[in-house]
Amino acid sequence: MRYEEFLARVRERGEYGSPDEAREVTRAVLEVLAQRITPDEVADLASQMPGDLGPMLTDSGVPRAEGFGIEEFHQRVAERTGARPRTAVWDASAVLTTVADAVSGGEVDQVLSQLPSSYAPLFGRPDLAD
Repeated sequence: MRYEEFLARVRERGEYGSPDEAREVTRAVLEVLAQRITPDEVADLASQMPGDLGPMLTDSGVPRAEGFGIEEFHQRVAERTGARPRTAVWDASAVLTTVADAVSGGEVDQVLSQLPSSYAPLFGRPDLAD
């Protein structure tokens, strides 16, 4: 998947008004995801992401994974986007289901193995949630 196609899918799924809005939401979600998974997994995921999306993950500079739950994930996305946490659920899902489309299934499984099962629906994998 190309970078432009990725952002177009995020824009469509999130019903954003512009490519810039889709890009900013994508950046926010990827930055928070990079805080939650190990640096090695961040690098692995970034290597499969199209265009400028890899650096959105790797430039966070977080030395180790932080152990926060899904509510904190949404709160952090909301803080970055200026939205409510409920809107951040929508934003995270728009971006992370597109991530799941853009990278290999094995890579998605590796990312999900580092997260509580409550994250699985954000990646379009509701069958893996508790």
